[in-house]
Amino acid sequence: MEYRNIAIIAHVDHGKTTLVDGLLKQTLELKHGEEIAERAMDSNDLERERGITILAKNTAVEYKGVKINIVDTPGHADFGGEVERVLGMVDGALVLVDAAEGPMPQTRFVLRKALELGLKPIVVINKIDRQDARPEEVVNLTFDLMAELGANDDQLDFPILYAIAREGKAFRDLDNPQDDMHELFDMVLEHIPAPKVDLDAPFQMLVTNLDYSEYLGRIVLGRVQRGKVKKGEFVQLIHKDGTMTKTRVVQPFTHLGLRRIEVDEVGAGDIVALAGIEDAQIGETVADLADPEALPIITVDEPTVSMLFQPNTSPFAGKEGKYVTSRHLNDRLKREVMTNVSLKVEEVRPDEFIVSGRGELHLSILLETMRREGYEVQVGSPQVIVREIDGVKHEPVEHLVIDVPEQHSSTVIGVLGARKGQMVNMEPQGSRVRVEFKIPSRALFGFRTQFLSMTQGEGIMSHIFDGYAPWAGELKTRQNGSLVSMEDGVAFAYSIFKLQDRGSFFIDAGQDVYVGMIVGENAREQDMNVNVCKNKKLTNVRSAGADEALTLVPPKRLSLEDALEYIADDELVELTPQSIRLRKKVLNPSFRK
Repeated sequence: MEYRNIAIIAHVDHGKTTLVDGLLKQTLELKHGEEIAERAMDSNDLERERGITILAKNTAVEYKGVKINIVDTPGHADFGGEVERVLGMVDGALVLVDAAEGPMPQTRFVLRKALELGLKPIVVINKIDRQDARPEEVVNLTFDLMAELGANDDQLDFPILYAIAREGKAFRDLDNPQDDMHELFDMVLEHIPAPKVDLDAPFQMLVTNLDYSEYLGRIVLGRVQRGKVKKGEFVQLIHKDGTMTKTRVVQPFTHLGLRRIEVDEVGAGDIVALAGIEDAQIGETVADLADPEALPIITVDEPTVSMLFQPNTSPFAGKEGKYVTSRHLNDRLKREVMTNVSLKVEEVRPDEFIVSGRGELHLSILLETMRREGYEVQVGSPQVIVREIDGVKHEPVEHLVIDVPEQHSSTVIGVLGARKGQMVNMEPQGSRVRVEFKIPSRALFGFRTQFLSMTQGEGIMSHIFDGYAPWAGELKTRQNGSLVSMEDGVAFAYSIFKLQDRGSFFIDAGQDVYVGMIVGENAREQDMNVNVCKNKKLTNVRSAGADEALTLVPPKRLSLEDALEYIADDELVELTPQSIRLRKKVLNPSFRK
């Protein structure tokens, strides 16, 4: 069979997963009662809730007798590790660009990786039905970006398609729109090179992804570089350190649509799954038994942000979670490192782990997943990973792009300037302004919430790691102190009502609190110990207005990301399957002075 292997790459929310839905709907023959759900490739709950792709996943369609393997990649910068490892499996890429927003920071990142690997791009201008669409201008911006990233002449001579992915339409000519995607399929067959196939050479495959099945155990995924392998055949697993393990392929699979299909043999050029290779890690090679030869190990950019993970030690520990000990935490983090290639875990003490990742979202998705699995954990504030280059302290810097209504631009620019941001570009776009900054990564911790309130929810911001630069100096991102409980017990509406003018609260009346738990944000700069467990003293004297209704301001509900952004260096976020609480590292107020 003939193959084409393509990845779909784009900035977050430009329509990659929706485009895959359209491709699947137009090529799969569905049986009675079967249907393709919206964003079918976003398979886990977190992806569906947040509307973002977190894990790279592959599917396959057949068109005119050719099997097209499609890899859907994440669009968020924090999951760049997922993108980097799957680009090695493909020969071409559909570069999706929003017809209104144009190329964004993440487009630049994934495009640079794709061009370095020599992939042939096809540019798809999506969402051309938007009112503010500017397709011709966006094509020129994409060309300029490719030239800037060092694309060769063949890559710069890219074909262009226009699409409305939501409606399942893609066509070459804006003046001659089509009702389906057959022109996209034709263009893939025409422009993406078929993989070089040598079925007689010794078998060789690089492990680029891992899966797990209750019945078959570990499943390894990757593209077969050469040769073929049969069901039940013995192979060598070549580890990263060069050692080898003899193992057996229990069951090979190939893909069609959203299903894995059991086959007796898989061969070069196809993206396949093999069950039975138990000890495999990402980046290792499955090779021929008689003539084993290792493929280059996948290299992934280094992490930029780290966090301290500990088992929960608060007075409420163990009340809500199933897995509460440091042994549970250690086992879970070791398991995560096997599949999450851009994550690093370092054990500082038996009950303290420093976990490093690509960014705040990368680590918060891990925390959210663990929480849903029943783990209780407490984490410190995110810290940037500092390097020493030529004896000078360097820190990670982000390339930040903000798109704001004109009337808010000066306020946002002022705040980013105070956070050590350097403006590198500014261009008006109708009633909005697009501004680009170089800014230290740590300056963006806690900025998103402030940014949304400054722009009244109309601002768009996205950023991507842009390298290391000399340390920018002291930076104060949080202005206010915390309101900290000084008593154990239940919070009363009466005490919250009396303290409302001192700051905003994170808790409701009737909620259990403990000494050292953060119950709100102080209106001033310092921390303040408060007693929210004091009820009104009852007397037998009646006076006018003694029992007026207490009107409480609704509490501020912090999401996991909000909580991580809010905490200071002497504070922790306590996570359990049911609650997110904030606390001081040292609970006793007299020891905190």
